[in-house]
Amino acid sequence: MIVVGSGIMAQQLSPNDTGLQLLQNSTATALGLTVLILVLGPVSGAHFNPVVSLVDWALGRRKSTGLTLPELGTYVVAQTLGAISGSVVANAMFEVGTSISGKDRASSGHLLGEVVATAGLILLIFTLAATKRGALAAPAVGAYIGAAYWFTSSTSFANPAVTIGRIFSDTFAGIAPASVPAFVLAQLVGAATGLGLLLLLFPSAASAADDVVLPHGADTAKS
Repeated sequence: MIVVGSGIMAQQLSPNDTGLQLLQNSTATALGLTVLILVLGPVSGAHFNPVVSLVDWALGRRKSTGLTLPELGTYVVAQTLGAISGSVVANAMFEVGTSISGKDRASSGHLLGEVVATAGLILLIFTLAATKRGALAAPAVGAYIGAAYWFTSSTSFANPAVTIGRIFSDTFAGIAPASVPAFVLAQLVGAATGLGLLLLLFPSAASAADDVVLPHGADTAKS
């Protein structure tokens, strides 16, 4: 909802200035993501991203930490439905109607951008957990995504659920359905790359899988 809603607002406020639209969209997304992680982190770990959840599951297999396979499946379904619902709500708020995006994004440069963006995101999140700095996840992830809007050619989707959700808005933030499979594949490659770099730099990172994106659970929520 944050990505699509701010994209629609940017398009309406600055219809002839794509650079300004990107600045408005990236700023709102970075700030909104920071707040969401702070609010929901203690409850669910702020797992908004299927590739983050997938890496958490894969990393935890070594020491029986992190998400279980059933939890992973539940998270991915919830993440995807949440992203689609967010797009529909954003469209309704701005009265633009929900329609399928026609914006083709699947160029080789965009796909490389998604590999880079996703690898960096995975490395950031799991490095913070592995080095006991999870409290910094909210501002760090928000800042990274805000910056990655600008240093990647794809504007850093870096999230399969959000990518699918953005199909349902033919606006500034949208993506054509035909571009989605390649984007998701690039994100999976990026996730694997980020995981490989993490294990190279921090071989003991598997023990921190329970602390991704933030430490969470009943005890955390009560503290």
